[in-house]
Amino acid sequence: MTVIEQAVDVLQKAKKVVFFTGAGISADSGIPTYGEKLSGIWAGYDPRDLETAKAFRENSALVWGWYLWRRLRVAQAEPNAAHLAVARMADSQRQVSVITQNIDDLHERAGSLDVVHLHGSLVMPKCFACHRSAVAPPDQSAVPDNGALIEPPRCLRCNGKMRPAVVWYGEHLPPQAWKAAVLLVKDCDLLISVGTSGIVMPAAGLPDLALASGASVIHVNKADVSMGGQKEFMLVGAAAEVLPMLLERIETGKFQGT
Repeated sequence: MTVIEQAVDVLQKAKKVVFFTGAGISADSGIPTYGEKLSGIWAGYDPRDLETAKAFRENSALVWGWYLWRRLRVAQAEPNAAHLAVARMADSQRQVSVITQNIDDLHERAGSLDVVHLHGSLVMPKCFACHRSAVAPPDQSAVPDNGALIEPPRCLRCNGKMRPAVVWYGEHLPPQAWKAAVLLVKDCDLLISVGTSGIVMPAAGLPDLALASGASVIHVNKADVSMGGQKEFMLVGAAAEVLPMLLERIETGKFQGT
């Protein structure tokens, strides 16, 4: 049995499946990964220098403009075949949950429900001072496209500056999201890790947690990121190609070539 056939067999038998997704699943929707160079007015910046509380304190207009631009990129993007395949894999015979490191909403727009966002979300900002969520999303018409920067709006409760509700470098993961993710992983039969670097902790430890809890793990990535465990299956390729192939196999119940 080939690795693909083994992965399909494990997926067909699983009752509780958790998808753990990273930047690689959204790359085919035009959302740049952190390894790609920025373009346009942001070509001279490093995201790691913009995504910190220190950067926001020193130049809130610059950081707010960066995130408005990123939010516009996400709004203009569409869920790709990988997002759609994840949503379609949930059926009456299989419980499917999604844990993502991404801050976009492409899983939700593809039809996935109750997505756990480990690193927050671009959809609704929060106050830098009191941490309460905004009552309305930011105005996309104010996205700077010529280098001009605008100050972030103020919190209606405490008048603090609004910031993106995402996890910046040096910040902890949202406790409720992390707890939900751990519970899902410990209870699953199969974890499918898609497009994750396996570097950013503590999220990168979720596949190991799944294996330690007795689950199988399927890795979908353009590079081999598996540790070679007995219950690990490495499928090398783009998420938008591999996940629809897995979906087709389990829907037809047939292996290619048989």
